Amino acid sequence: MAGLVPAICVLYVPQYVDAGDERGHDGPESWRHMNLLSIQSHVAYGHVGNSAAVFPLQRMGVEVWPVHTVQFSNHTGYGQWQGRVFDGDLIRELVGGIGNLGCLGECDGVLSGYVGGADVGAAILEAVATVKRANPAAQYCCDPVIGDVGRGVYVHDGIPEFMREKAVPAADVITPNQFELDHLTGGESRTMAQAFVAIDKLHALGPRVILVTSLHTNETPEDAIDLVVSGEQGRYLLRTPRLPSMVNGAGDTIAALFFAHYLRSGTIDVALSQSASAVFGVLAKSAEAGSREMLMIAAQEEIVAPTQVFEAKFLNT
Repeated sequence: MAGLVPAICVLYVPQYVDAGDERGHDGPESWRHMNLLSIQSHVAYGHVGNSAAVFPLQRMGVEVWPVHTVQFSNHTGYGQWQGRVFDGDLIRELVGGIGNLGCLGECDGVLSGYVGGADVGAAILEAVATVKRANPAAQYCCDPVIGDVGRGVYVHDGIPEFMREKAVPAADVITPNQFELDHLTGGESRTMAQAFVAIDKLHALGPRVILVTSLHTNETPEDAIDLVVSGEQGRYLLRTPRLPSMVNGAGDTIAALFFAHYLRSGTIDVALSQSASAVFGVLAKSAEAGSREMLMIAAQEEIVAPTQVFEAKFLNT
């Protein structure tokens, strides 16, 4: 057919001149252009999986290449939904198609979340290996979705073992919640000291950076939630007020924002402060409105200029 031209991977690089601005941005380096491949579930209504990760990343200036592992009408917490679960071959096809455009060398990282089956997990790890061959500097962030306190394990049989034996060792960054931290290490993190032991066990499997979300030990006030990040730069604690909110997807959002901020800044404390402050801002506005879903669009300014900024505190351990 006349008029066809070969596909060319064109990357838009935004230009930012000021060294900072009134919204608290950190200057040109904090706005370095970035491409992330996000392989997660997707819902048409609401914000979980890619629906909770893609827009926040785009809002902070990241180019996202979303690949969906499922496409549902809404998240399963509603008790009813419609849609389809995709298989590993579709993920391979989509990543292969991106690779055929010659773009994977420009991919800065791969982000993964909920894994529906072992074949999908294998396809994700193949995608990670493919990206890293094209760009050895690329990193992999795995949100090892297994379950949560109060709900227990809610993934299919074999997925917890896949996370522990394959996904976590392949990851540069992991973002488990407290339940997942304990499940992956076979212990309990009732105290901060126990949490540190569990974190060290996960470091021994491979990940250089570990962010534990929704942490509540005997040292955490009842009206607060702790987040702990651990890496070569040490350990940091960030504490936020506990909000009267039961929305889904906050873990997916903070995993995405933390990964992007970490890749940009290179520092785990800055990444924790920026991502946790942004998510808290979105959740606070959602709770104020009494919404069952995160008000990601209405509260989008919180993603780039949080109303309240929480600082990460260095832990001398």
